[in-house]
Amino acid sequence: MTWTRRHILGLADFTTAEYDIVLQTAASFSDVLLRPMKKVPALQGRVVTNLFFESSTRTRSSFELAAKRLSADVMNFAAATSSITKGETILDTAKTYLAMDTDLMVVRHQHSGVPQVIAAEMDRLGVQVGVLNAGDGQHEHPSQGLLDLFTICEVLDASKPRSELLAGKKIAIVGDILHSRVARSNIWSLTACGAEVHLAAPPTLLPREFADFCEADPNRKLFMHWQLEPAIAAADFVMTLRLQKERMSQHLLPSLREYHQAFGINRDRLQLCKPDVKVMHPGPTNRGVEITSDVMDDPAMSLVSKQVHNGIAIRMALLYLMGNLKN
Repeated sequence: MTWTRRHILGLADFTTAEYDIVLQTAASFSDVLLRPMKKVPALQGRVVTNLFFESSTRTRSSFELAAKRLSADVMNFAAATSSITKGETILDTAKTYLAMDTDLMVVRHQHSGVPQVIAAEMDRLGVQVGVLNAGDGQHEHPSQGLLDLFTICEVLDASKPRSELLAGKKIAIVGDILHSRVARSNIWSLTACGAEVHLAAPPTLLPREFADFCEADPNRKLFMHWQLEPAIAAADFVMTLRLQKERMSQHLLPSLREYHQAFGINRDRLQLCKPDVKVMHPGPTNRGVEITSDVMDDPAMSLVSKQVHNGIAIRMALLYLMGNLKN
């Protein structure tokens, strides 16, 4: 199969063949990152613009480094120091960078739908510019979902990461699922590849409508729990999510201490999982709330640093696939 997506805005309609193309391409770039010279000319002469209207450390730095590893020229936009503060619209900002011969736009915004609007405008203008969603509101974060998928597949078979490895694996996602675009992207990717995904959170952070995510496809296995223990019992992987207090407009939790007592991941609770369970977190982390420091810092159990590292290879793969799409 050849790559056909000009834009990557979400994972809801990704096919397993597309997941495998991304995984195989990322595996190749992962090998590149082990070389003394960690750079290839795959996007030499192309321009990648990072349009980050929302603060970010990992995602922005990862995309910038990925583009530079591919030998692309990189422009970085920061809303706080831009003409947005003078009243310029988002689309006018995007068209400003288009006039500077941008080939790929990586867009992050606190409101859902902004990357889609920019992609639609690029299509309307008839330009061959790809738009990659780096996280929008409470919609999706596709590159994070793909790097999580890649990390899991690497654990299962480092020599050949592929989607079929997830068949029958139990993966628990724990925490602030209501506000998490990471959870949404992971639900789509993991269930599409055959994993059994169990969501766990207090009822205020896991509304019933999440049960509808996979309703149209009976082959997708998604389960909801308002208690932690059944979600993580015999789990192969446990992914814990940050409590996004900045997005909480209501009093959704009694206290952080009570949340940790009920849903915090620690060594004792992980005894319920498979003996070789691996723990993940997309970051940033509230240590001692979602996960204890001794678990997060244990290299035998934690994949947190591996996720950050794999983010570069995955984003190299996505930029490469989009940047080399035939017109």
